[in-house]
Amino acid sequence: MNDRCAASEPQQVLNRPMISKFNGLISEGIIAEEKLRDLLDKAASGGEYPETLLMEAGIPKYEILRCLSDFHHLPFIEFKENILLTGYPALQADFRQLRRNKWFPLSSADGEAHVAVCDPEAPGLDEEIMGTLNVSKIRKSLALPSDLFRIIEHNQDANPHFPPASHRTTLAYVRNVLARLRTMMSFHRTSLAKGRTGLAMLRTGLSFSAIALVLLQVFGVGWILFPIGLLIFFGLYGVVEGFLWYLPIRRVAKGMPSYSPTESTFGSTFLEMKTSRGKPEFSRKGPIRGAEALRTGWNRLSPVMKRRFLAIDRTDLAEERTILATYRSTMARARTGLAFTRTGMSLVGLGIALIRHFPMSRWVIFHLALILIGTAMTLEGFHWYVPGRQAGKEGLDVIKKKHEKGSIWDFMFAALRDRISAGELPTALFIRESHSPGIWGTTGLALERTLIAERRNVKARLRTILARSRTGLSFIRTGIKIFSIGTGLLVYFGAGNKIWMACEVALMLFGLILVVDGFCWHIPAQRTKKEFPYCFSDMEILFPDYSKPTLDWQKVIYSHYDF
Repeated sequence: MNDRCAASEPQQVLNRPMISKFNGLISEGIIAEEKLRDLLDKAASGGEYPETLLMEAGIPKYEILRCLSDFHHLPFIEFKENILLTGYPALQADFRQLRRNKWFPLSSADGEAHVAVCDPEAPGLDEEIMGTLNVSKIRKSLALPSDLFRIIEHNQDANPHFPPASHRTTLAYVRNVLARLRTMMSFHRTSLAKGRTGLAMLRTGLSFSAIALVLLQVFGVGWILFPIGLLIFFGLYGVVEGFLWYLPIRRVAKGMPSYSPTESTFGSTFLEMKTSRGKPEFSRKGPIRGAEALRTGWNRLSPVMKRRFLAIDRTDLAEERTILATYRSTMARARTGLAFTRTGMSLVGLGIALIRHFPMSRWVIFHLALILIGTAMTLEGFHWYVPGRQAGKEGLDVIKKKHEKGSIWDFMFAALRDRISAGELPTALFIRESHSPGIWGTTGLALERTLIAERRNVKARLRTILARSRTGLSFIRTGIKIFSIGTGLLVYFGAGNKIWMACEVALMLFGLILVVDGFCWHIPAQRTKKEFPYCFSDMEILFPDYSKPTLDWQKVIYSHYDF
């Protein structure tokens, strides 16, 4: 549409008497008649829409719509992203003509059309709608010019066949829910770290108590009673305090949120969220008809069409971060379980040593209780170990698969000069000053946000690999603990009793298996860590300010020594 046509649009409406349309505003006392006439005269002389001037004057949009709706006896609609062209005749509409004549086909089927209009009584409007949509019956809804033009512009760049659930606003809400889910997982990981700290306190308390009990059984009651009492006091304090830290975390760990992964397809499918019993449920919908062909012809897409794909990309990247956060949380729970196992093995080892050293002691029931409690704690800890090990394996598989697929960087910035034909080059963009920054700047920012999201995913993959390394180190610590208990018992008591010897050798072998398994997790992670600058080199962080060019963003440099 040229500038001359754009300037003449309001005048075509304003040449007709219009004050009667807004009499409702006068009768309701919303605006004085003199002020209304001034605004209408200003609209006519300045080539503006009176509805726009009324809203600028502080008249609520709803009151204007209600007044016009009562005057024309028609329902009204406002702009929403889910208002899309439907039906083949509507899809063939000329958007320039729709804007010039101020109407929009909301639906068209079975010889009847539902259209949004600004002026329902415009001469020749019904004949034009019937001829364009090939219908015999029209149902009209009223819209303000500003809303109608937004609907037209929105649909002009809408990707064909994309359902409402793939709109940018809907996907932004999905990303917000995923972000909230990741925040909850972060809270659980922090809580699990607190639980592991409590278990460390508990083990320290058990060590103090074990030393005190051994001294008591060896020396009896006498001059040493006072230091034994101090050891028992601090030991019991550490045990109680450790349990008080750990028990609430155990309940938290059982209710830890999770996310079931789906398979992203680079824009041909999208993530959909539904709420069931107050909880979000995610599923992947698609494939969208024609989406893959549109993505292949990326250079020829309009800015808003590109933004739709970028919104899907950012949602897929957010889903990947959520999947990796789930794996990290599960591995954190496994590390907490292994800490519980180490605590249990400490009790088992202590109980076995005491019952073998003092076989006829009156403390034998206490020794057996230590063994039983320690065994229960060990089994509880290994109950968490199994899903943690599975999460580490699946997390690594997801990272490898994502690495093989490439990234948004590869798609956007690959050297394509030798592979692009003349027909694949982008169409000429007719940009005027009024467009700046407009949809062009917005699309550039959407691309930048998507690339930043991709960087965040790279770091999320690194964090997952490092979490796998920490879990491997937890395997190693647990294996060394079990191996040390078996070795210590074997060295101290010898190989006289074949049954005890078999148990001790089994402990040593099981401990070695855990140590080897832990190194298989830890060493590859260390190699991967060396490939990333985030771990050892100085790191530059940009503070985004989208009101300025990227080159003007402030930059802060951190050295790894600062951490």
